[in-house]
Amino acid sequence: MYEHKSQQLAPLHVFYKRILNNALISAIVLAICLAIGITGYHITANIAWIDSLHNASMILSGMGPVVEINTISGKWFSSIYALFSGVVFITNIGYLMTPIVHRFFHKLHTEAS
Repeated sequence: MYEHKSQQLAPLHVFYKRILNNALISAIVLAICLAIGITGYHITANIAWIDSLHNASMILSGMGPVVEINTISGKWFSSIYALFSGVVFITNIGYLMTPIVHRFFHKLHTEAS
């Protein structure tokens, strides 16, 4: 038979450190993705840097485009970046929530034992 030994919850300072670590990694991933979007819009759609930042931020956050894109290469980039951003955004939220959800289920498991 399988015997499972229940571990105690990590102390709060360890839990907060895990949240901070995941938040930092998530912020880095978002910054890299934002840089890709800004550069891509600027190069492929001939959009000013500030407008590229605005458009990439809105796409990455799931709000939608705000700048009209008139070039074929810009439309290709925008399409690919929108799909990429959707996956990154959802994945990042999941990664950010991982320590919280893990602690929640671990707490339920230790209470049940």
